[in-house]
Amino acid sequence: MYKIAVLPGDGIGPEITVQAVRVLEAVARRFGHEFEFTEGLIGGAAYDAVGHPLPPETLDLCHNSDAILLGAVGGPKWDDLPSNLRPEVGALLPLRKELGLYANLRPAKVFPALVNASTLKPEVVSGLDIMVVRELTGGLYFGKKYREPMADGGIRAVDTLEYTTPEIERIAHMAFQLARKRRGKVTSVDKANVLESSRYWREVVSALSAEYPDVELEHYYVDNCAMQLVKNPRQFDVLVTENMFGDILSDQASMLTGSLGMLASASIGGDIGLYEPSHGSAPKYAGMQRANPIATIMSGAMLLRFSLDLTEEANCVERSITRVLDLGFRTADLMEDGKELVNTIQMGDRIIEQVESGV
Repeated sequence: MYKIAVLPGDGIGPEITVQAVRVLEAVARRFGHEFEFTEGLIGGAAYDAVGHPLPPETLDLCHNSDAILLGAVGGPKWDDLPSNLRPEVGALLPLRKELGLYANLRPAKVFPALVNASTLKPEVVSGLDIMVVRELTGGLYFGKKYREPMADGGIRAVDTLEYTTPEIERIAHMAFQLARKRRGKVTSVDKANVLESSRYWREVVSALSAEYPDVELEHYYVDNCAMQLVKNPRQFDVLVTENMFGDILSDQASMLTGSLGMLASASIGGDIGLYEPSHGSAPKYAGMQRANPIATIMSGAMLLRFSLDLTEEANCVERSITRVLDLGFRTADLMEDGKELVNTIQMGDRIIEQVESGV
């Protein structure tokens, strides 16, 4: 019995999450597992229902689960709320901190059937398979922030960027361990030519690499890395970097694949992993069954792999997605001439068919 907390959230979140749950149920039937899914409130839906985007009952549910599947949170409806009650700030950041989720894993992979969907030339992105490992609980986003008056009547605004040895070591360990299971290369990204925190980041990662002689390590400045992601992205295997750089680079890497609707993510590091699509809640499409559920279904595959240690089951989901795309089925964000348009539910149906067929 595996207990999975399901947090559908806002906008298209409920529509895409239910498809991921259906696929996981198909996996359970095929491989003889038992998954217990329990829904909880989060985001704007939680605020509307109980007055807070992250209710205590949701936290309790997460703590008592083996893994968490999240849809999406936020939308214009809640933009005018105080910062601590806005879904993105009042739910996601506290949830990550409460669960000790210090690492965000965001794969960027180009499926052969979608090589023409990228804005870059096929010869640049064909075969692309990158994993961005972003430190999630330190850096500028969590450092001291304040404003203070100046003598001339202006204001000085301050955000503090700091990292400790253990914070750097634990994220670097994760990157090296992931690289061992992939192509054996880690690219550490920093701004060591300018920032003291980056200089120390580079020192710690370099020292730690001695424990992984089978993994190649290289260092890139963040601006050069951003350029290389467009120029020659296939040179990278695992990218590891601090919070703000990772926030930016993971979004850039994601668009190499052609659609945010294809991009899964995992936030791990504590006892419980959180899995969610990389895209937002897209409220204008809510209820229309137009959204691409593949990112959420891929997040479910990551849940199987990283939280439940069910590798073959995860591979089955990924093979099923590849097969459906090869057969020419497309949601609206991926549509091209000669392909068959399907809605959110129909895409879930097609993937389930492949899971059950034993692909």
